[in-house]
Amino acid sequence: MNIRPPLPPFTREAAIQKVRAAEDAWNGQCSEHVALAYTQDSCWRNRDEFLAGRADITAFLVRKWERELEYRLIKELWAFDGNRIAVRFVYEWRDHGGQWWRSHGNENWGFNDAGLMAERHASINDVRIVESERLFRWEGPVRPDSHPGLSEMGL
Repeated sequence: MNIRPPLPPFTREAAIQKVRAAEDAWNGQCSEHVALAYTQDSCWRNRDEFLAGRADITAFLVRKWERELEYRLIKELWAFDGNRIAVRFVYEWRDHGGQWWRSHGNENWGFNDAGLMAERHASINDVRIVESERLFRWEGPVRPDSHPGLSEMGL
């Protein structure tokens, strides 16, 4: 069995570590790598899509990152208890027409004993922005530790 530390039940420190690992993986935009953090039969709700299993998750992520260009994401721990974590997040991206977007959302995560995510429920809202309003500007796939988080940025 694939084990993905930290494992539940989560401490505050472990929950923050899990959130940052997810942020870093999603910013890397490797759908196959990201999908390994989920159980084989993981169930998702993402906006109006319902997914089941790693194959669906991988295909979803491929479509997402083909559509959402220059993707930059920041996640922040909202709450945790036992094997569950609640996260708020914001990401910025550009569509193929050149329009910039800032997407705000919340996720509820449920993990199995091996630290793999078995459930993900995401609600997301998109706001049009102009390029000059972008806040997430860093090189490379991982947000540098020196870049402020959501609370520090007032988001």
